[in-house]
Amino acid sequence: MKKCLVAMSGGVDSSVVAYLLKKEDYEIAGATMKLLESEASNQAIIDAKKVCDNLGIKHYVFDLVKEFKSEVIDYFIETYKEGKTPNPCVVCNQHFKFGYFYHEAEKLGYSYIATGHYAKVEDGKLYQSKNIKKDQSYFLYGVDKNILKHILFPLANYSSKEEVRKIAQSANLNTSNKKDSEDICFIENNDYKSYLKEHIKEILPGDIISTDGIILGKHKGLEFYTIGQRKGLSIAHEHPLYVTQLDTKNNKLIVGKNEDLMHNTLIANNIHLLTEKLPEELEAKVRSRATLQKAKIIIIDENHIKVVFKEKQRAITKGQSIVFYSGTECLGGGIIKDIVE
Repeated sequence: MKKCLVAMSGGVDSSVVAYLLKKEDYEIAGATMKLLESEASNQAIIDAKKVCDNLGIKHYVFDLVKEFKSEVIDYFIETYKEGKTPNPCVVCNQHFKFGYFYHEAEKLGYSYIATGHYAKVEDGKLYQSKNIKKDQSYFLYGVDKNILKHILFPLANYSSKEEVRKIAQSANLNTSNKKDSEDICFIENNDYKSYLKEHIKEILPGDIISTDGIILGKHKGLEFYTIGQRKGLSIAHEHPLYVTQLDTKNNKLIVGKNEDLMHNTLIANNIHLLTEKLPEELEAKVRSRATLQKAKIIIIDENHIKVVFKEKQRAITKGQSIVFYSGTECLGGGIIKDIVE
């Protein structure tokens, strides 16, 4: 019998994954990663253990608080300090859910791991899930391609969250009505501005400047703004204005019209591929909820790629991920380093 360790977050998705695999030909157990010293983290462990007790399976807890602080939280803060917008879920998936978790599972003798992600693995390749609105393959491009064949995504073919909740309710799982969590897990109430104020010692105000060099007002610190932002600028102008650039060298916030946000060429680094080689023409997207767009790839070196989109993309943001696809297959991705034109 195949042995599988289920990553249990204390939510409904991972609970249903454990229930579904228990009904199949797997010997399973559940495990929860303790990533934070918080009441919510402790409650997640309690909820996951209740599900495991209900299913009659073992439950483990992996204490990774120290590692999560240094590899995810510190990265999050430092990226904002650099005038970029981080993507902590990508880093967490790569290093924790499919890094530390997988290796802990191996130590315990489990040859497979399973999670509640909406994505699909087939023949050692990563694909989008059937539920495109919930698809999370964008956040999984950094997974080690060598362990894809050891990953199970039992929710891949479910077309709605309602289906998953009905399964949880019919199985009397205690997490069946638990609210979905889509915020950054370590930031309470998704109030990232307060979080940054608490963790960055020196946040400097400065000028808000139009693309033609006119001072329009004062910003509260570049860390509080992101590309494409319109609300919260506290400036008056005859046209709607958006953040187009964070000039960290001069501590200036550059604003412009919507058309100033449109670009078709970028440079990506920190490239991670799930295939041996990228085709010259493929599809890509620069944010998780965007639709796939046709693009051409120019390899600069082993860690830098130029991406030229057929059509201009809005609000390409440094620090975010660009992810590559061929049809529904996820080919890998990288971090957006520069916007060229």
